[in-house]
Amino acid sequence: MKYLSDQMLIEVYHRAIDLQLDSAFIDLLAAELKEREIRIGQVSA
Repeated sequence: MKYLSDQMLIEVYHRAIDLQLDSAFIDLLAAELKEREIRIGQVSA
């Protein structure tokens, strides 16, 4: 995950939700967003 830019991580997170990917993968992305102190409510889809 460290190789993804913040913007790419946000895009991947939103895309994973749109595609209804595995919840464990979405949780992993959400944890990385939290680690980087990116609040999901603040980002635009």
